Amino acid sequence: MEKTIDIEKILASKMGSKAKFVPQFAVNWLKGIIHEDEVNKFLWDSRDKVGTEWLTECVRYLEMTIHIDGLENLPDKNDGKLYTFVSNHPLGGQDGVALGSIIGQHYDGKFKYLVNDLLLNLPGLKPVSIGINKTGKQSKDFPRMVEAGFSSDCHILMFPAGLNSRKINGEIHDLPWTKTFITKSVEYKRDVIPIYFSGQNSERFYRIAHFSDKYVKKVNLAMLFLVDEMYKNVGKTFRIAFGKPIPWQTFDKSKKPMEWAKFVQDKVYEL
Repeated sequence: MEKTIDIEKILASKMGSKAKFVPQFAVNWLKGIIHEDEVNKFLWDSRDKVGTEWLTECVRYLEMTIHIDGLENLPDKNDGKLYTFVSNHPLGGQDGVALGSIIGQHYDGKFKYLVNDLLLNLPGLKPVSIGINKTGKQSKDFPRMVEAGFSSDCHILMFPAGLNSRKINGEIHDLPWTKTFITKSVEYKRDVIPIYFSGQNSERFYRIAHFSDKYVKKVNLAMLFLVDEMYKNVGKTFRIAFGKPIPWQTFDKSKKPMEWAKFVQDKVYEL
């Protein structure tokens, strides 16, 4: 079995020569927390699938039960228009694959995610992904990658919070959404489809996220635990609600792009 996810190689690619200073027990712990063996087995078993077919296989593997509201709000695939799909981001694994599977099936695979570049290590995801690294060497490429997505002839699926939902005043809620999806949807005349996804991660995840956001800041420690959270959520039931398309002309000069982003985010939480 070929190893797709290799912690030692990832550390070397991210840290260079400093990787050798990471103690072996820490490497072994990382392998456990990202379920290296289980993930590699699944990637090997599903190696003949890519794009929508692979995402649908992920949904099956994760034993997800999905209830969908508002499917009639998805525009017809033959209407000749391109759309920006935006969703809250409660989980980090299941929400991404489920939405990709549904949108991919509805639009014959004609969509792209804007995703964290680490996810490009997943071969099945690569054909439908535009990787974005907001830190490090590639951060200067961020605008170019976003441009590549919006100027393509594919629908765009993105999580404008950029990070998973946090626990804020006892409620699971995204951090404020960034304005990119507003400015680019206007520029490329794409109507916006709001999506709500139910679900939450463990209390441990929110404690780590809170600690990381408050004290570490430069490194998103919580991200390390997302695969473990995904396995904790196996077999659960989720609700997805698609809202009515919001015409791009809505986002006029009466509000700043950040205010329009909040407007759409609020709409999502009403679904």
